[in-house]
This record gives sequence, C-alpha cells and structure tokens, in this order.
Amino acid sequence: MKAFSILFKNPYRAAAVLAWKARWIIPDKLYLKIIFRSKMGRRLNLIDPKTYSEKLQWLKLYDRRPEYTRMVDKYEAKQYVADIIGEEYVIPTLGVWNKPEEIEWDRLPDQFVLKCTHDSGGIVICRNKADFNKGKAISSLKKSLSNNFYIIGREWPYKKIHPRIIAEKYMEDTKTKELRDYKFFCFDGAVKALFIATERQKEGEDVKFDFFDADFNHLPFLQGHDNAAVMPEKPSQFEKMKTIAAELSKGIPQVRVDLYEVDGRVYFGELTFFHHGGWTPFEPEEWDYKFGKEIRLPSKKN
Repeated sequence: MKAFSILFKNPYRAAAVLAWKARWIIPDKLYLKIIFRSKMGRRLNLIDPKTYSEKLQWLKLYDRRPEYTRMVDKYEAKQYVADIIGEEYVIPTLGVWNKPEEIEWDRLPDQFVLKCTHDSGGIVICRNKADFNKGKAISSLKKSLSNNFYIIGREWPYKKIHPRIIAEKYMEDTKTKELRDYKFFCFDGAVKALFIATERQKEGEDVKFDFFDADFNHLPFLQGHDNAAVMPEKPSQFEKMKTIAAELSKGIPQVRVDLYEVDGRVYFGELTFFHHGGWTPFEPEEWDYKFGKEIRLPSKKN
C-alpha cells in the first residue's frame, strides 16, 4: 500500500526509485531523464538545454574526454595540477593504499586526513591519534570504497577510476580554525562565481554555502544549504586563487575548481565536473538560467 501511495502522490519519485533499483542496467540517457524529473520537478531538455543543471546532464552524455578521469582521481589529479601550476600548491600525500587493511597506521603522523580517490564527502579526519577510532575509520573507508559515482550520477569521468585510499597532511587555517573550501565556477578559463563552504568540520552543524560573483559580491540565492550566520570574509589570496582557477580550467566547457587558503597560502582541493550532480535546485530558479548561459557546449562526440 505504501508503494501505491507514493506512486499516486508523486509518480516521478516512484519512477526514480525504480530507476535506482535498475541502475546497473538502465541506459545513461533514460536514467538521467528520470532522476532529473524527480529531483528538479521538470523535464530534462537535452535537445536545446538552457539551464546550468540541464547542460551538466548534456555534458555527462556527450563530453567524455579521457583526461577527465585523471583530473577527478584525487591521487592522479595532484600530479596533473602540479604540472600546470607547481607542486607548492598541492597538499602533501602521506600514503596510498588499495584497501584499509593495507594502511600503515604507525607511519602516519599524529594528525592526518584519509579519503578515497574516487569518492566525494567520505573523508576521515584524525586530529589526535591518541583518541582516534581506527575501527570506525576502517568501516567508513570500506563503505566509501564501495561507492560508484558513475552509476550513482552517470558522472562519466569516474567510470574508470581505480578506487584507492590516500592519506594527506592535516591542514587547518590558524585564524578560522577550519579548512575552508573556495569553490570557483569556471567556464573555459573564465572565473564567473564561487561559493565558500564553512562549518564543514563542526560537529552537529550542517555545512553552510555562500555564493559570490568574481568580484566577491554576495549573490542572492541558495542551493542545497543555508548561508552562514556570519558572512565569510574574502580570502587574502583571492586574486591568486582566481588566476589558478582560470589556468586549471582552460579549454574545458565548465569545471568547478576547489581551492583552500591556509595561513595565507593557496592549496588545490579538487576538480569537480558536475556540481551537486546537476540536480540540486537553485532558489530562485532564475540563477539556474544565469549560470547556464555561461556554458558553451562543445560538439557531440557520440
């Protein structure tokens, strides 16, 4: 009865549930159309896409350059970025392993960060080895290793990544007492906007997102998260960040370049081709169209 109730109230949600159950066999285009309709509340226009969200789905299907896989692999991307802007902007890697059982715990420092090379959000932070729960960390990493971003969101660059675990140096800004993300929306080398993620490392607090234009004017929309109670300050290395983001995004229709500022120094975070998977609504919706205008779609490859 519950299933019939869901079908009656929201047939698109019911279709999304069925698509998820059949995710391993359902074709990419059909899967994206169903999930998009369920999450965004409107049909996916792939013939003449206008919005940012629609164009991201188009790019998933038709912009499949082999180098994208290296660019999203959290281990391989470090050397890719170092070759372009220099190793001084890359957070040091402390180790890389195929599975949690291989991690050399005794060789890791008192503070470190663990993450999977093919995942997003599955981060394990150790601030003090003395009270670090190794068992919980191993369980979390095993769960992250099982994630398949290509199947979940049809994000093609993740399809051929070899899932591994890396350990990185623990980073924290002395002033903010956190590692703030500065995420730049770039369109073929042009930085048009960014958002700042704050309170990510605060227990019991949901992460906050604040969007800004390229001149650091606060933008009047939300997407998935509330604004911070106290507006984040402009980073001291803002202009350098924009230069780096522009350099890393040249020749790419659109990519989000994630950077950090730690005690006045800029560090590379990751390259994200499909912000929120392209199916988190903008509030108000007009900003979906404004961001969409910035993407110039390439010719179809398949």
